[in-house]
Amino acid sequence: MIDIKGKRVLLTGAAGGLGRAIARSLHAAGARLVLSGRNADALAALAKELDATAIACDMADASDIARLVAAAGEIDILVANAGIAATAPITELSPAQIDQLLDVNLRAPILLSQALAGSMQQRGSGHLVFVSSMAGKGASPLQSLYSASKFGLRGFTQCLRMDLRASNVGVSTIFPGMIRDAGMFADAGIEPPPGVGTNTSEEVAQAVLRAIQRNLGEVSVAPMTMRFASVIAALAPETSAAMVRAAGAEKFAEKFAAAYRKS
Repeated sequence: MIDIKGKRVLLTGAAGGLGRAIARSLHAAGARLVLSGRNADALAALAKELDATAIACDMADASDIARLVAAAGEIDILVANAGIAATAPITELSPAQIDQLLDVNLRAPILLSQALAGSMQQRGSGHLVFVSSMAGKGASPLQSLYSASKFGLRGFTQCLRMDLRASNVGVSTIFPGMIRDAGMFADAGIEPPPGVGTNTSEEVAQAVLRAIQRNLGEVSVAPMTMRFASVIAALAPETSAAMVRAAGAEKFAEKFAAAYRKS
């Protein structure tokens, strides 16, 4: 078991609901937190609550990420939680929207890993955690760009875990499903398809702690039905697509897209 107490943790996306839950769980475990996010006011309030350091940062800006890493100092654990959604047909998204989502969801975690992994390897200890999505394990309607970023993140982290294993640096990826009290699903304010369960932000936060402490490669935070569906998606994509349609995912996706357009 890896002891988190006293470890210096950089948490991105800390100002959002899921980020706050992760921050509070890490604080309760004794971590010394460096919190990052775009909402400076919300970040400052959380930092005051948790006696943490707050550094505002735009994850779509590579130079801002470099500034964050320099200001954060030596980091024992990275929790890359920042992410943005895009629920829409690809034909409706502008090049700027495509760039922003890929920059935040995929390029930023890669850049943070590149910046922090070297010193962890030299010390022979450290951990990199990436908050992905079940959308990185299976396809769903109107999620082509979002899923592309999450599938890409999964491939990156699986390879990175192999590359860093000999240096005693852990790599974990968390795959939340629909979270009912935080994040893009909660923000949309719509009901999930019949029979599709949800989880809480606290369950995701506990999964992050568990992944670090036990050096777990992947942790899914989703009902059993969704986890089973992700296995089918890997083995038989066409069968999975038929199951998704039968579950009413297309109508749900259209409602989700309508909420995204208003955001």
